[in-house]
Amino acid sequence: MPRKKKAKQEEKIELKLLNALNSTDLFSQQNNHMDRLPLYISDNMKHHLRSYQLDAIRHLDTVRHMQGADELYNQLMFYMATGSGKTDIMAATILYLYHEWGYQCFLFTTHTTAVVDKTLDNFINSSSPKYLFNDPISIEGKQITIRAVDEYPTELEDNILYIKFAGIQQLSNDIYAPRENSITEDSLARNKMVILADEAHHFNVGTRSKNSNKDSRNWEHLLDHIRKLNSKNLQLEFTATIDLHNPEIYQKYQNKIIAEYDLGKFINDGYSKKVYRLQANNSDESKMLNAVLLSQYRKRLARNMDIQDFKPVILFKSSTVTMSNDTEQIFHEMIDDLTSESLQDFVQSQDKSTQSEALHLAYKYWLKQDFAKTVSELKRDFRRFNVVNANDSSSKDILDDTSVAQKLNTLETNSIRAVFAVAKLSEGWDVLNLYDIVRIGERNIKPTDTNSEAQLIGRGARYNPFIYQGKRSYKRRFDGRKTEIQLLERLYYHTINNPQYLENLRKSLDAINLPVNEDTKYQTHEAIVKPSFKRSAIYNHGNIYYNKVVNVPASSYDSIKKYGIDTESASIIDLEDATTERNYDTGADKYEFSSSHTIIAARFNNPADRALIEAAVSYLKFFRFNKLKLYCPTLVSMNEFLTSKNWLGQAVVQARVANGTAQLTNDQRLTAVKRYLAYVQQSIVKNFMRSKGTNEFLSMAVKEVVNDYTKRVAVDFNNPTATKISPYSMNNKKWYVYDQAIVDVLEKQFIDQIGAIMPTLKQQYQDAYLIRIDERADNFKLHDFDSDVPHYAGYMPDFILYLQDANYIYQVYMEPKGDQLLERDNWKQELLERINPQNVVVLGESQNVKLYGVKFFIRDDKRHTIQELRDKNLLKDSNDNFELS
Repeated sequence: MPRKKKAKQEEKIELKLLNALNSTDLFSQQNNHMDRLPLYISDNMKHHLRSYQLDAIRHLDTVRHMQGADELYNQLMFYMATGSGKTDIMAATILYLYHEWGYQCFLFTTHTTAVVDKTLDNFINSSSPKYLFNDPISIEGKQITIRAVDEYPTELEDNILYIKFAGIQQLSNDIYAPRENSITEDSLARNKMVILADEAHHFNVGTRSKNSNKDSRNWEHLLDHIRKLNSKNLQLEFTATIDLHNPEIYQKYQNKIIAEYDLGKFINDGYSKKVYRLQANNSDESKMLNAVLLSQYRKRLARNMDIQDFKPVILFKSSTVTMSNDTEQIFHEMIDDLTSESLQDFVQSQDKSTQSEALHLAYKYWLKQDFAKTVSELKRDFRRFNVVNANDSSSKDILDDTSVAQKLNTLETNSIRAVFAVAKLSEGWDVLNLYDIVRIGERNIKPTDTNSEAQLIGRGARYNPFIYQGKRSYKRRFDGRKTEIQLLERLYYHTINNPQYLENLRKSLDAINLPVNEDTKYQTHEAIVKPSFKRSAIYNHGNIYYNKVVNVPASSYDSIKKYGIDTESASIIDLEDATTERNYDTGADKYEFSSSHTIIAARFNNPADRALIEAAVSYLKFFRFNKLKLYCPTLVSMNEFLTSKNWLGQAVVQARVANGTAQLTNDQRLTAVKRYLAYVQQSIVKNFMRSKGTNEFLSMAVKEVVNDYTKRVAVDFNNPTATKISPYSMNNKKWYVYDQAIVDVLEKQFIDQIGAIMPTLKQQYQDAYLIRIDERADNFKLHDFDSDVPHYAGYMPDFILYLQDANYIYQVYMEPKGDQLLERDNWKQELLERINPQNVVVLGESQNVKLYGVKFFIRDDKRHTIQELRDKNLLKDSNDNFELS
């Protein structure tokens, strides 16, 4: 396995100094100078140092007491994971070196000015929430001041620590191209000094490659030069990234690394979020909406658990600025156009196919909520004001842009919920409440791209220390709780499902020892087309049939029915509050219609309701006539739209309310009409300029549709009974074309019913097969035709009963259907029942092919689907009494 291979490689790396520091013998020899954290550090630090941070300070102390330390150990490295608190170690080190060794001059440098500014806040700005010291700093009764300086003073004052903060390029300019009032070599050499070099892997590029960037080589040489200006100077380097497999890097640092704490240890010790990879074949828009739903689900979870101020943030990460800017615009339009109906359709369709445990939990939750309220909440939380675009077309680091840096560095306390950025946020970004990173686009699968992504994931894994039950924790505390609770301590990386990309990403994650979990609790089952069926003439030469579609011209959209809206039936809008939010440990209430009834909210043909309807219309920008006209080209006026019987004139809006409610308030009536109009908007947008079905059927080769397929089946969502799909061997059923039936309980009952009549069918036909249509065969679909209210979406029946005698081929479209879906999918049953030889034309083969559809097969065959086969003379022996098997 790749990870084991990597582990073997790392075993060859011997860090001699670190190994010695970790040995008890060395501590005994050094008289164990720091057996516990000194009070002058613990009393002045805002954060309590963790054990591995204390070990790092202790190791520094041990090295400082070694003989010849000033000469032999004047350059040391802390190799610590992203998010592990290197800056805390740095702050503690400043206090230690001041108190124990008399250092007052410090030089902080790194490769980007954004990190410089952030660290200045950490060390100097006592009003910043990220200030690391207690205020005031006091050591042995004396108040200590930390002062930022451009140049060190000639005479150092007592009780003052001087820190120069400078980007490495600025420092290079000051030394190699001095100007007035800038720091000079003489001032640097005057007093002993500690160089604090952050993100130090940027300062060993010269060692790494002699052909490297000139500036990078100069940076390494510059720090060496400054360190050598005074024999007492000390250089401390901090990084989460160092390639010790590079011989030159290993040679340089084997006796310089005094602390090592990689991401694997950091995550396994519970100091960070757990990281999960969520790979999907979805479009970018679907991935974005899934991330929004998962993020908002977390927010609801936190609120239900009385966790205050929990605000999860999403990063939408693109490879190019253009792609990111375009995606942001798509995101805003997606949120603006969201309706309760479109969101419900999305959640229901996604829940059928998701392989993600986290998304399944989110879908299950949202399906029990009021979608109208959910849409309103999403529009509020993800409005443009709460989204930051962190793109920068220049080559500098994005955090150098002060217009966005403040927002990005205060995400825990501001209102931002989503960030759009290119791949430049891998360093210097200390966000704690990032919970979703969504990769946009399918380009860039080179290892260099995934290296950057792995670093970004590592930064996003920083733990969010929220307060729960009155206590703030800096370690995970929900590992033993239910999965939905654990979502508050998990980072999800939403990736593309590209094999080469995933392999590169795996290698990049291994390189920084970042453990990533699969977001699934599924077993994979495979259905194989039986060899016997592959040898048959039906498989090799046979066809199955789907109906032809034609484009709908704009002129045909002359009534609201053409958009799939039936105004002759009352539309029921749910205003009932029976579904309530509960503490998630107790589950959600169930919705029961027996506790509710309906009241008419408005009739569009009632003059008394006109003012109410117009008020509702005014809330929705879509119903401005100039925009509505784009989707309803035959429309003459808004008055026609609202009053004509061809449009909404016959619409009746009913509201479902709790029993005991005698009449609706005006606000309730307005809400009901607004939600109905939102449904109308969604239907108009979705169905305009679509293709519609015809009664002409085309052929498709059986072998194009019948192929081996796999299905991933959930095995546990904290409820073993939730898994109802199982594989059943069909090897002894010659009439079933696959070796396994991977089906739910109802589908298994249907198959058993077909198996019960199969002996009779075999007597009647020379060939009889039941073909399962795999849900991925999306090029095979039926489309609605000849209905008063058209449905434009394609429909894939679950099964085809394929029968052939000496004269004809008969194909019967059949579908098992759960009771909960009967009302919603009734149009599909009506479509099936319209399919018969009298209503359809089979192009090119109408003389020997007969197509039929039958009613849905429901539990215990209560709609008498098998009897319908007899009624259509497809099953001729009606005397047998077939029992459920």
